[in-house]
Amino acid sequence: MTSPLTRVRDWWRWSSLRTRLSVMTATGIAVGSFAASVFAWQVLAYELRHSIEEQLRGDAAALLAVTDRDGAAAATLPSASDAGLSARILLPDGTVRSPVGLPIALPVTADALRVADGRAAGRFDLVEVDDGIDDDDNYFAYDDDVYLVYTVHTNGGAIQIARDGQFYGRAASSFALFLLLDAVVCAGSGVIVGRMVARTVLAPVDRLTATAVRVARTHNLDEAIAVRSGGEIGQLAQAINDMLAALDAARRSQRLLADDAAHELRTPLTSLRLNIELLIRLDRRGTLQTALDPAARAKLLDDLGVQVVELSTVVAELTDLARGDVATEPTEVVNLADQVVAAVTRARSRVPDVDLVLDLAPVPVPVTGRPAALQRAVLNLLDNAGKWSPPGQPVYVRLGVEGGAAVLEVDDGGPGIDAVDVPRVFDRSYRADAARDLPGSGLGLSIVRRVVDTHGGEVTVHRSDRGGALLRVRLPVASR
Repeated sequence: MTSPLTRVRDWWRWSSLRTRLSVMTATGIAVGSFAASVFAWQVLAYELRHSIEEQLRGDAAALLAVTDRDGAAAATLPSASDAGLSARILLPDGTVRSPVGLPIALPVTADALRVADGRAAGRFDLVEVDDGIDDDDNYFAYDDDVYLVYTVHTNGGAIQIARDGQFYGRAASSFALFLLLDAVVCAGSGVIVGRMVARTVLAPVDRLTATAVRVARTHNLDEAIAVRSGGEIGQLAQAINDMLAALDAARRSQRLLADDAAHELRTPLTSLRLNIELLIRLDRRGTLQTALDPAARAKLLDDLGVQVVELSTVVAELTDLARGDVATEPTEVVNLADQVVAAVTRARSRVPDVDLVLDLAPVPVPVTGRPAALQRAVLNLLDNAGKWSPPGQPVYVRLGVEGGAAVLEVDDGGPGIDAVDVPRVFDRSYRADAARDLPGSGLGLSIVRRVVDTHGGEVTVHRSDRGGALLRVRLPVASR
């Protein structure tokens, strides 16, 4: 069986934010009202006590003139005009002398006797008629049976002035009851105020929730939340808008990648399927050896090999694009020259007919980045240059440092890039009209730009002195 505390804790855990805020606001108001009421009651009781003491001191002053003149043993005290006030003379031996007909049945305390024989100064005591002295010295509670007694030394004894607590106890009790009712009213008002505060404070959150629910139901990521306020709510709304924009961009990128994959894989897969189906049909007919002469068979097999290589290249490039910025390769400070040399070595085996001339800076070129990604970008630049370079025209690969940036240039001797194609040369799957019949997916330079952008650099296209394309990459140099 669960305890009440556990049930309350579970209810609080699963309750709405509006309910929590309402309860917290109401509780805060109730606790504050109760604390203020207790404080006010304490102040009132203290002021009542102080007022009584001042009245007793004033009443005693008038009687001291009589006892100082005639002596405590012979003086006669007049009857008090106030029904709540009593006076008597206390002698050192404990004898009590009261006005005629107005005795007060209060016990004589040892402290009062010490005042009468001159061993102690004047003092105030709370005295109960039935129970004796209130040892707790509670100055803030009065009732019909409790008296506040002021004992002050005089000639030959002491004067005791006593006032009952009936009036003051009734006033304190009435005030306490009023404060209690006020606390109850404040607690009830706190519930109403709590609901109003919760409704007002959570109104922007309700709008955010409604928008989020609508987006989740409709999958419409273009719907932005209107930022109508500043502070935390405004920041939250802006953060949700940024998240929706990022999700929309990711979805668009995913769709674009799917379109790229469908477009780029369709041609090589179709060609490969047709050639394989041709071989299968000829083999089933038993005419594979006679239907095609050796030269045609060799050409068909060469086409199959080229198509497989092209398909592998497209898949690799699509995989690189799909990874995007979520690659798990760690970032480190690397010598860009090492990545360029490695890329040139790989490119020489891929384009053996093109002469790659390497010109490196005499000092290391440190950059902060992912080594494999940088090498992939350089290799794509070399593949692009090798595809366009005619026989006998080398590709110059230059690496240096200019103005605090690492500069890589790939200069080919091809026809160059037309001005109309320059703005789109780095777009995904874009291929110039002159490149329609050349192998490739149109994704290589797109990968180059993505890698360079993620490394804080830039890649630009120029025309070389030889009339070919000059692709220049600038990357920030890392601290040595």
